[in-house]
Amino acid sequence: MSGGFPVDLILFAMVAAFLVLRLRSVLGRRQGFERPPQERPAPGQPVPGPRQADAMQPPVPVAGGPRLSLPDARSPVGQALGRIRGADAGFDPAGFLGGAEGAFRMIVTAFAAGDRATLRNLLSDDTYAGFESAISARESAGESQRTEIRSVHEMGIEAADLRGTVADVTVRIVSDQLNLTTASDGSVVAGTEAVTEIVDLWTFQRDLRSTDPTWKLVATQSA
Repeated sequence: MSGGFPVDLILFAMVAAFLVLRLRSVLGRRQGFERPPQERPAPGQPVPGPRQADAMQPPVPVAGGPRLSLPDARSPVGQALGRIRGADAGFDPAGFLGGAEGAFRMIVTAFAAGDRATLRNLLSDDTYAGFESAISARESAGESQRTEIRSVHEMGIEAADLRGTVADVTVRIVSDQLNLTTASDGSVVAGTEAVTEIVDLWTFQRDLRSTDPTWKLVATQSA
């Protein structure tokens, strides 16, 4: 599971650097989002379905980072992004994906750590309620979450919409993760030590009139 860009991207990067360093001091490299998602869904808006392949530009390799997939400007998604940029001249789709990757890493790290404060700042009210409920259930059961993001392969914009001044952008995130839930005695409750490729669809939302630059996570779904 995070402002207009490029200002927003800078803010994301600054906050991400601080939080990742702080969380690593507690957890090492434990990061993650609990699986399977259907057991403990985070409420929010429905995520649009898979993209139309001919509406996407080929993934763009980024040195040291994931491939970025951007929609063709003539496609419905590309036109929606154009409307968002018309309402917020600082919005840049590629920059947005960079910020979304940072938010993804921060949110899954905070969820695995039970860091409610970080989640509260990055999630909508409804989505936070779902995440908080899952964390509380895990704590009540005496379970621990271990999730490691080994790599993020691809970030792509799947859908976008602008309703008045409220913008939504859905991002497809392909990552390699290790997910493991253990009981208080160390036994495995769910998951495995094996690294698995996971495809997530995350929807971020922002009121472009707001002075708060944060794009908040409003929906999650595994593809």
